[in-house]
Amino acid sequence: MRGITDTVKHLLIINVLFFIAKMTMHNGVLDELFALHFPKNDAFQFWQIITHMFMHGDFMHILFNMFALWMFGTAVEQVFGAKKFIFFYISSGLGAALIMLGVYYIQYLPLESNILSAGFTSSQIHETLSTGKIMNGVNAVQREELQSMFYIFNSTMLGASGAIMGVLVAFGMLFPESKLMLIFLPVPIKAKYFIPGIIALDFISAVTGQSFFSPSNTAYAAHLGGALTGFLMMWYWKKTQFNKNRWDR
Repeated sequence: MRGITDTVKHLLIINVLFFIAKMTMHNGVLDELFALHFPKNDAFQFWQIITHMFMHGDFMHILFNMFALWMFGTAVEQVFGAKKFIFFYISSGLGAALIMLGVYYIQYLPLESNILSAGFTSSQIHETLSTGKIMNGVNAVQREELQSMFYIFNSTMLGASGAIMGVLVAFGMLFPESKLMLIFLPVPIKAKYFIPGIIALDFISAVTGQSFFSPSNTAYAAHLGGALTGFLMMWYWKKTQFNKNRWDR
């Protein structure tokens, strides 16, 4: 643990403790409480906007996220200081969640409007999406729309990936000449090329659904949201670094 900055170390510990608790309980209760649910779902709670960042799906999920947090977060915190780093980290995670929820709403609301315009009520739709039992009188097109709504309604978002994507952007902007390598591609690539390349692959995956390095159920829009939020904060701080709006450590 030598060389790890304090905030990164504390974040690592919190994430690991959450994961151990989840694995110990085995009944999904922590995911129900702390993963981010779609706001129209009864399982949604306001604190999930924050707590989902400390939940992970499996061992490989938390391993790669915590490795990236240690690798890039330590260098970024050494530049930012503890308070600025934790603000940046949480803000990137919030940005990721809001972008992901925004994408879901863009997909969900037109489908809901179609079902409502066909004469079904909000309570009928809610019961169908909560139980999975299709209501009477639904045609084939409406069934497909309800299936798409069901996926969104019952989706959960968890993991530190959005926050870490923001940290990755910060690292690339602070240390553009640093050389990085993928495990399966041992060729050193400068951060100013490597990190935009990772973001570009996430964008392609978000648009096409084609996964390159992550499971197919990865929330790529959340990755992009975290990266965008991190970039906007870095851009603003760079722009205001010499005036009264600058962040003082």
